[in-house]
Amino acid sequence: MNKRHLHNGQSEIAKSVERSLDDYFRRLDGEVPSGLYEMVIGHAERALISDVMKRTEGNQTHAAAMLGMNRNTLRSKIRLYEIK
Repeated sequence: MNKRHLHNGQSEIAKSVERSLDDYFRRLDGEVPSGLYEMVIGHAERALISDVMKRTEGNQTHAAAMLGMNRNTLRSKIRLYEIK
């Protein structure tokens, strides 16, 4: 994968997050959220790990390598988010 493709992918992910946050704040209708950082990071991390686990057909070694994390860390996060 070339750097340009990687950069464009990162840009698309950032745009998607921004659109989701815009929608979230619009739905709050002026109400002030609490714990926003934890909520966003948790949802994003769970979705990322779940998707990578599907793409690697449940192979934790390959998933950990794709994610750039230790396999034990991945196992902990799988348990935390109850990913099947």
